[in-house]
Amino acid sequence: MDTAHARELLARERARVERELADLRTSDNADEELSHVDQHPGDEGTELFERERDAGFTDQLHDELAAIERAEQRLADGSYGRSVESGAPIPDARLEAVPWAERTVEEQAAYERR
Repeated sequence: MDTAHARELLARERARVERELADLRTSDNADEELSHVDQHPGDEGTELFERERDAGFTDQLHDELAAIERAEQRLADGSYGRSVESGAPIPDARLEAVPWAERTVEEQAAYERR
């Protein structure tokens, strides 16, 4: 994959993740402001569910941001587009879909089964 295109893809994904994290922080602040209003007990359960869901999203976004940072480092050192495990080339179609991919599809599947 062309370095400039890879840089563009990673920048786009970084911006998306940072925007989603900011949106979650804004949502959390708005929820805190409303939590002091008298509420039905069922609303408390809904709020708890939403806080836990948002915490999960936040963790996932932080993981993606860390992976994007590692991909940017690989781009800088010239190893972008190669598996971190085997050094095999990662197909461009995979990098288009997941610009921060660290492994081939097969290696990722095996990694996730561990």
